[in-house]
Amino acid sequence: MGERDTFRRLTVTVRRLPATVALALVLLGVGVASAGLWSPFASSPLHDAVAYGLPALVDGRWWTPVTGTFFVSLPWLYAPILVGLAGMGYLEFRRGWRVALAYFAGGQLGAVLFASGVLWLAALLPWPWAQEQAAAVDVGPSAGVIACLAGAVSTLPSPWRLRAWTVLVAAVSVTFLYWGSLNDLEHVIAVVLVLAVDRSLRPQRVSVREQRLIAFVLVCGLGAIDVLTYVSPTTGPFGSSAPISGSWADVALNTVIVLAVATGVRRGRRWAWVLVVGYGILNALLLIVVVALVLIVGVVDVEGTVDVDLTITLASSTTWVVALVYLVLVRAAFRARPRAALGDTPAPSVDDVKAELRATGGGTLSWMTTWDGMSYARFGRGIVAFQRRSGVALALGDPLGPPDTRATTVQAFVAHAENAGLAPCFFSAGEATRAAVPAGWRSIVVADDTIVDLPGLQFTGKAWGAVRTSLNRAEREGMTFRLSRLADESWGVRQQLRAISESWVGDKGLPEMGFTLGTLHEAGDPEVRVALAVSPTGDVDGFLSWLPVYGDGRVRGWTLDLMRRRDGGFGPVMEYLIGSSAQRFSTEGAEIMSLSGAPLAHEYPPDAGAIAALQERMAALLEPVYGFASLHRFKQKFHPRYETLYLLYRDEADLARIGAALTRAFLPHASLRQFAAAGRDLVRPER
Repeated sequence: MGERDTFRRLTVTVRRLPATVALALVLLGVGVASAGLWSPFASSPLHDAVAYGLPALVDGRWWTPVTGTFFVSLPWLYAPILVGLAGMGYLEFRRGWRVALAYFAGGQLGAVLFASGVLWLAALLPWPWAQEQAAAVDVGPSAGVIACLAGAVSTLPSPWRLRAWTVLVAAVSVTFLYWGSLNDLEHVIAVVLVLAVDRSLRPQRVSVREQRLIAFVLVCGLGAIDVLTYVSPTTGPFGSSAPISGSWADVALNTVIVLAVATGVRRGRRWAWVLVVGYGILNALLLIVVVALVLIVGVVDVEGTVDVDLTITLASSTTWVVALVYLVLVRAAFRARPRAALGDTPAPSVDDVKAELRATGGGTLSWMTTWDGMSYARFGRGIVAFQRRSGVALALGDPLGPPDTRATTVQAFVAHAENAGLAPCFFSAGEATRAAVPAGWRSIVVADDTIVDLPGLQFTGKAWGAVRTSLNRAEREGMTFRLSRLADESWGVRQQLRAISESWVGDKGLPEMGFTLGTLHEAGDPEVRVALAVSPTGDVDGFLSWLPVYGDGRVRGWTLDLMRRRDGGFGPVMEYLIGSSAQRFSTEGAEIMSLSGAPLAHEYPPDAGAIAALQERMAALLEPVYGFASLHRFKQKFHPRYETLYLLYRDEADLARIGAALTRAFLPHASLRQFAAAGRDLVRPER
């Protein structure tokens, strides 16, 4: 069965990627026929007849740009070439075999011919590197493979397209500047050709975040290059050098600068930009001095090559000058003030937020934005409630304010958060906010809000049997339902509620959660109502807290928050409390009753991807402690309709920070020991 499956997968691959598979087979076949798979082809007598380069064209071997493509000079090069063909396979998968072949053939032949032309002109100058490469010949399909890789990169979604292009251009440029062989020049030309002819690549506005990220990659790359070129030989256009030949002090200084400022650059800090720009200016001045020494004073040895120390200095200073130009062009991106207000000043107070909710309404989670720990950003009438956690501006729910201001509020919040160096995201947002975030943002379902429509609600029929049974049993056993405010209850009742809550927390390995899950402190708000189930002896067997949902200038519904029960009390107390609350709210004229969304309890399809898999693992970790899935199943007894709640974020690069931010938002007081204990309880075998 295994062999059959393997053969089937190979057949499917061949059918979907015929050009890539055919090229790989041709390369391997030629490698076997020429013995290039196990011995250097450069030493073969066939090499000069098929190798391409300027000497071959001068001697009239016009066929070599084609024949040389299918040979590989060294056996170990087959591995990176075959791996690189994955780029051609991806391009073929996305755009078809004709396009993939056009990229490969055009990139390979164009790079070989253009490189020969460039070297023919450059060799007319007194430039030792150009003269050396003009006399060189080479074999291999690497330029065509690079062209296909560039074509594949152009098909990636934003913002990964720009990031991948940054890495690709940096890689081919650096290898050319420092090692500069004939095939390195061909790789640069192949990338330039793709940039010139690919119509899918158009100039686009680069966000502040991407500008900072590119600068971060540049700075880190420059630091890595300095170390690499210090310990390895170079043979680039600026000359050659031996290992451990440059100035170790220069390398050490560059490394210290990079380590000191890289994180600051990524976060858009002004001080980091000033330091890097200042160092770039020093390198620019040094480059001018070195060029003057080379061209005017003539600091060269008897063979006409640049002095060893100046070789590394020239290359390093040139790359720093390129980085300097970029940093100056994007200077506006480095004004981040992480503690600055994200909206209009002064920021609204909790009373302002409550007043806006009463005036324009909100969603089922909106009252949670009035809890302790929230910050607020106002943009005109729109308000975003958020927390700063782990470098993330973590917004809760939908923006508040008139519905017609939502799009502008969302866009303004995102822009202000990015300018402050924070990663913006919205947690438990609805469809309207999902439609308002910038194009290209990702979303994933984090919960399903469970909403019961109250007008005309009757617990009749077989579907409501469990709820009806709990109400009838409560009446027989003398249970009393009471809906009030916490402050209106007696000291004794409040102490019972506190004892029940403390007992519930004590049974958990982690403290009570926050952010979208309240405690008795939040239940003490005068606008929050508590539902009590009181036994004939006066004991509170369970209680709920209900948050107001405003709309049209009035309370149009209620959202369930706290659910606590006393051990050994009335069995179906939760069904009794929710059913009785629904009846009372319906009588009062409320429109909806939200049972809230159980976090991490959404059921994902099999192809939902890695993010959904991560959420399912988190749910498995926390289920023994908080019972989200069982709570979700319990709420289904009330036959709610579902409204999807999303996590909205820029792209996958933010997920690590968002995960840390959510962990701290939900469990701000949990210790590492408590997290470890929860994980240990999860994996402990049953006995």
